[in-house]
Amino acid sequence: MHVWYVSYGSNMHGARLRHYLTGGRPPGGLRTCPGCRDPRPPARSVPVVLPGTMYFALESLNWTGGVAFYDPDGPGEVWARAHLVTRGQFSDIAAQEMHRVPAADLDLAEVLDRGRAQFGPGRYETLVHPGALDGLPLLTFTAPWGAGEVPRTQPTDAYLAHLSSGLREAGGWDDEQITEYLDRCRLGLTVRPGTGRRRGRSGHGTGPVCRALEVDRRVPEPEAESQRPRWVHGS
Repeated sequence: MHVWYVSYGSNMHGARLRHYLTGGRPPGGLRTCPGCRDPRPPARSVPVVLPGTMYFALESLNWTGGVAFYDPDGPGEVWARAHLVTRGQFSDIAAQEMHRVPAADLDLAEVLDRGRAQFGPGRYETLVHPGALDGLPLLTFTAPWGAGEVPRTQPTDAYLAHLSSGLREAGGWDDEQITEYLDRCRLGLTVRPGTGRRRGRSGHGTGPVCRALEVDRRVPEPEAESQRPRWVHGS
């Protein structure tokens, strides 16, 4: 089974993701990644736009500054890069972000059914399923809290450089858009829906840069099974 691993942080950058797949210590890193049981590169990597908020919080010992988190219930949109990997590879990448040893595939039943599943209280131990692409689920991980429940912290220039490089590699946005996007996230400002469009000669958007996802985010009525959020495939 293949899934899309959606990175909105430093793993958008292909060189950094490679260490999570093959093992080793990324340049400037403080810990060595054990790697995945299957070290093959992603079959594809594409730019995607998710509904929600990307914000910086806590402090990374590695980056000595704030790190990125995703709040799927927040306003605005999040620019990211989706890597097509096997279920086992996604499980192993998630395990490394959870500071665990990759050993077995995660049980994805709950996150695929409910849209969210918590595997622990840690910063990247909550899985989120924001939608699907080409008939395959998009999966990412974040903290169990929302953007408004934790103090914001500032990321370092080195961390932002990895995010910028990853967005540039994704091929969906130009340098000016990337700088503006990261500045808004750093300042805690909402990234307005539709911002992630290429600019034409007039400076206006000329259409989606990628398969933007439309997700039905209605809050379900208590005990009403039919009212659970409906995940709508990108078109």
